[in-house]
Amino acid sequence: MSIKRVFDIVMSLTGILIFLPIFIIISVLIVLDSRGGVFYGQHRVGKNKRSFILYKFRTMLTGSDKQGLLTVGDNDKRVTRSGRWLRKYKLDELPQLFNILKGDMSFVGPRPEVSKYVDLYNERQKKILSVKPGITDWASIKYMDENEMLANVPDPEDYYIRYIMPSKAEINLKYVAEHNFWTDIKIIFLTIRNVFFKDR
Repeated sequence: MSIKRVFDIVMSLTGILIFLPIFIIISVLIVLDSRGGVFYGQHRVGKNKRSFILYKFRTMLTGSDKQGLLTVGDNDKRVTRSGRWLRKYKLDELPQLFNILKGDMSFVGPRPEVSKYVDLYNERQKKILSVKPGITDWASIKYMDENEMLANVPDPEDYYIRYIMPSKAEINLKYVAEHNFWTDIKIIFLTIRNVFFKDR
C-alpha cells in the first residue's frame, strides 16, 4: 500500500469523525432550505475510465442537473440559499471523504469529469485517467472562480469545452507526469488557503 493511500485512509477517517457534527448541521440546513435529499450523487469517470458515484451535499434544487451540468455564477437560480454558502467554502465537497475512504478518489488528483466531457478527450488527454481523481488539484486552484467566469460568457458550455477543459487537461497532464506525495501536501495547503483566506 502506497504512502498516498495510507494518508488518504487515515485522513478521510479522521475527517469524517471530526466533521460529523458539521455533517449533521449542514444536513438540517439543506432539509429546511428546500425539498429533496441531503446528498447528491453523480456518475463521474475515475481511474482507468471506471465509473463511480461522486457524493456531494445537495446545493441545487432537485432535478437541476437536467437543465445543464455546469453551474454558472453566484446567481444561478438553481442554487439554493444554503447551497451558495456551502459552495463558497467548498463544504458541499465534504461527503467525498467517503469516496476517498472507498478508494474511488484521493485527496489530490485531477477532478473527475462526467462521461459527456471525458468522451471529448483526445488520446493524449486520456492519460489523465491513469491516476486516481481527487478533491483538489492544480487546476482547481487556478480555476477557483470558474463559475463566475462561465457567468460572463454567452455560451458557458461551449466556452468550457473550448477553453477551460483544454487548459485543465494540460495542467492535469503535468501533474500526472510529475506528482509526488509532497506536491500533494502543497496542493492541499494552497487549496485551504485559497478557500478560506482568498478575500484577505
